[in-house]
Amino acid sequence: MDEGKFVQIGAGNIGRSFVAQLFSHGGFEVVFVDVVAPVVQALNHHRRYRVEIRDRKPETLWVENVRAVDGRDREAAAEELATCRLCATAVGPNALPAIYPTLALALQKRADRGLPPLDIIIAENMRDASVAFTEGLRALLPENFPLDQAVGLVETSIGKMVPIMSQADRAADPLLVFAEAYNTLICDATAFRNPIPQVPGLDPKQNMKAYVDRKLFVHNLGHALCAYLGHVVDPALGYTWQTVEHPLLGPAIRAGMWESAQALIRQYPHEFDEGNQTEHVDDLLSRFANRALGDTLYRVGRDLKRKLSREDRVIGAILCDLRNGVEPAVTSLCAAAGMRFRATDETGRMHPPDRRFAQQIWPQGIEMVLQEVCGLGEDDEVQRQARDHIRQADGRLREALMAATTDWKQVLK
Repeated sequence: MDEGKFVQIGAGNIGRSFVAQLFSHGGFEVVFVDVVAPVVQALNHHRRYRVEIRDRKPETLWVENVRAVDGRDREAAAEELATCRLCATAVGPNALPAIYPTLALALQKRADRGLPPLDIIIAENMRDASVAFTEGLRALLPENFPLDQAVGLVETSIGKMVPIMSQADRAADPLLVFAEAYNTLICDATAFRNPIPQVPGLDPKQNMKAYVDRKLFVHNLGHALCAYLGHVVDPALGYTWQTVEHPLLGPAIRAGMWESAQALIRQYPHEFDEGNQTEHVDDLLSRFANRALGDTLYRVGRDLKRKLSREDRVIGAILCDLRNGVEPAVTSLCAAAGMRFRATDETGRMHPPDRRFAQQIWPQGIEMVLQEVCGLGEDDEVQRQARDHIRQADGRLREALMAATTDWKQVLK
């Protein structure tokens, strides 16, 4: 086994700009596993790539000592995983089923050779990621395989913001990636099966669930507030910094994030308090206001069926607020505004699933959206309260949009 080898499954934006960059600068050789042939070929040809930090103090980072294998060659990819110190995934939740067979084969190889457990850092921005991995791997391994002893499923909170690159930038260099300066990977200290590697930027936490919830219900909700409130107030707005600096939207975005912050302080009193949550919200708003990053409302708002689902940033935050005795006034307005989100990319096109939402689901009315997209039922008391709050917010928003002149200050109050 190679103690100095780290395998990064997924050579996309987060994989290249964040996770692999941390471990490369921490002294590891980084082996990427990806299915995009031009990226694999470019990594093997250059053995390094650039990360441009788009911040108030821009800089260029070179990520060295890298190579890649094609993920479609399952045997080769599994062999890299069988002989590495640890690995990470950053492929997106929808692509996880495609990598489970390779991981399962690697775990069998390690077990057959008597090698240590494999720690898998799950950089996937999803709640209960370890549960999904356990189910996916267990279905592919022998019934008596000691999965709990063979693997460490390390959940994370991915806070790094990576903007969409233009087609011209991607064509000029398929390995180049833009990112903000933030470089901290919060991870579950209790999930590692081996000693936690001493990598600068790796921030292990004992109560990981608290930080996953904070990422989703403060950071991701903040993005949703920027996108959905920003788009409904002024469809001409295109960037997060424009909404944060807007005289009406800026205070509303902060207020919505604070609804979640208050709820999390009550839910996790040993982790969060007013002081550290004030600092966190202030830091996020400062990062959202980073003009150099050029983060778009299209990027942070697209994919409505996922982002308006029950466990995600908006509806999940409303439920968290209600369970902790917090009135979700602004967050409910965000949900109603999200149903009207129609932002487009640089070519003037909506995200295809969002176009289908706008054309096929939204015309059926808010009750259909609340049930089929938001997953809110009438049997659960908290879910029923959430439906009522969103209905009321939708009514206010509908009335405002139909008025000859809209007093957005009053609507956002």
